[in-house]
Amino acid sequence: MSDTQTLIENRPPSVAGLFLERVAATPDAEAYRHPVPPASGEGPDEWRSLSWAQAAERVYAIAAGLIELGVQPEQRVALASSTRLEWILADLGIMCAGAATTTVYPQTNADESAFILSDSESRVLIAENADQLAKAVAKRAELPDLTHVVVVDAAGLEDVAGAGDGEGQEWVLTLDELEKRGAARLQQEPDLIRERVGKIGKDQLATLIYTSGTTGRPKGVRLPHDNWSYMAKAIAATGLVGPDDVQYLWLPLAHVFGKVLTSGQIEVGHVTAVDGRVDKIIENLPVVQPTYMAAVPRIFEKVYNGVAAKAKAGGGAKYKIFQWAAEVAREYAKVTQDNFRRTGNRTAPFGLSAKHKVADTLVYSKIREAFGGNLRACVSGSAALAPEIGYFFAGAGIHILEGYGLTESSAASFVNPGEAYRTGTVGKPLPGTEVRIADDGEILLRGPGIMQGYHKLPEKTAEVLEADGWFHTGDIGELSPDGYLRITDRKKDLIKTSGGKYIAPAEVEGQFKAVCPYVSNILVHGADRNYCTALISLDEVAILDWAKENGLAGKSYAEVVADPSTVSLVQGYVEELNSGLQRWQTIKKFRLLPRDLDVEHGEITPSLKLKRPVVEREYKHLIEEMYAGTREA
Repeated sequence: MSDTQTLIENRPPSVAGLFLERVAATPDAEAYRHPVPPASGEGPDEWRSLSWAQAAERVYAIAAGLIELGVQPEQRVALASSTRLEWILADLGIMCAGAATTTVYPQTNADESAFILSDSESRVLIAENADQLAKAVAKRAELPDLTHVVVVDAAGLEDVAGAGDGEGQEWVLTLDELEKRGAARLQQEPDLIRERVGKIGKDQLATLIYTSGTTGRPKGVRLPHDNWSYMAKAIAATGLVGPDDVQYLWLPLAHVFGKVLTSGQIEVGHVTAVDGRVDKIIENLPVVQPTYMAAVPRIFEKVYNGVAAKAKAGGGAKYKIFQWAAEVAREYAKVTQDNFRRTGNRTAPFGLSAKHKVADTLVYSKIREAFGGNLRACVSGSAALAPEIGYFFAGAGIHILEGYGLTESSAASFVNPGEAYRTGTVGKPLPGTEVRIADDGEILLRGPGIMQGYHKLPEKTAEVLEADGWFHTGDIGELSPDGYLRITDRKKDLIKTSGGKYIAPAEVEGQFKAVCPYVSNILVHGADRNYCTALISLDEVAILDWAKENGLAGKSYAEVVADPSTVSLVQGYVEELNSGLQRWQTIKKFRLLPRDLDVEHGEITPSLKLKRPVVEREYKHLIEEMYAGTREA
């Protein structure tokens, strides 16, 4: 048995156990950094640190506080909060109490929040603020299992009507009050948490994550403690991160991708700087100076489009330099990756290396500085990254390691192997995970990261999970002879035209994002039609900047996208896209949407994935307009 297999197979039954081990091993080492806004409300945030021992003190107090509230092993405690230090501490506290975390996105509306709390039979809700509390208060009559709400940020609680119990019993308390109760309990029973953690079995429920489905109610995915313990050990075994790394964590922790990063950190013991405010990413990166971070493709697309749009706004000469540098980056990345695959060395011909050096001085070095200057690698997951964007960043020295997994597989089933990464693939399976491709191209997975099943939905579980442990992902893919996986599309998202041709819309959409610097979202349509069309929304900041320089200053986003000059601009990019596609893949017509797609309207999931059926339903009139007057074959 190899050292890697030994490391993974001899794992403890829970991440709670791993946390206790980490605290004992490096109590004084820095664990977390978090921002504290200035008291005046003006000026930069102050970043403060917590050692593993300091984090443990709060985690154990939260765990004991929950036990004091009557929470029993495997009972659910819901967590409705944005990404922040307290999310991680609360999640660890829930697990150390032997309970299970039900994750709720803070953007989730009151109805869906109530469904998740009810379906999970959550006993306690840890709510970020008064807004999250108000949702529970509004639906309290529908939540008979909910006995307490613990609020992290106490500001404005007195303004939430109905938050008081009315019977003299305490229903709402602050996180600070919960920790004080827990600390008092630990004074009486100092070994309480160690004993609770010691009784956790590997098959005991740790996390219940509700998938944000495109239709119908979300399904609760049951992930036991062993899933996270395996993930922690498998991530460490890849060698991609080490104890000296600094991770910048901003991803939504209610999503499985964000959650798995916390498990890996505990095993490896590196520092995590945590701040979920997406609008602060650009400001935070030079301060945190991370060595690695994880992101979804939308972030890399926005950075790429932002750089391209800025270059374009700087005039024709600047934009030509950027376009030249972008092509050099792509060519350099392709050549060096190919050489590494064949020889083990990232080399390029002298002429290309010389051009790359010039482009680095003019363009790439500034991009690396914007990422903090120390970034060794980024991990991209949750959706497909357009290869042309991936090659651009690779050539610019921002190495994006694409990975792949689902909520049902605890997020990280595949990841690119460090220096041997290949843009356009999601890498190789994590140690201990098996993969095979079914006859119809569907990717099947088996291993310790696979879920127990869907909560209270045995029929749905049976549809995707075979008796021998193979999980049907619903994704189509190809394996290279040396084990690299390439995702081609979602099985259910493949388009078949009326002419019988199959099209992978995500592939076409990704190519357009690499071509057009103003695009925010694009949805390709064409199922059972005789040609393809597209609904396109533009990045508001980028297109309004363009509008100022092109006679449309002062106009709103909706007015700008309705203007013929904007339509003509996008038409040019669509023609550029079409020039590289097969005839049946080309976009014959498109419509610009009057606003960008967003989470609030339910068109995008909180992890920034497009909800195709929702968008197609909402803009059905535009789709029909594009096919009006044509004879469908």
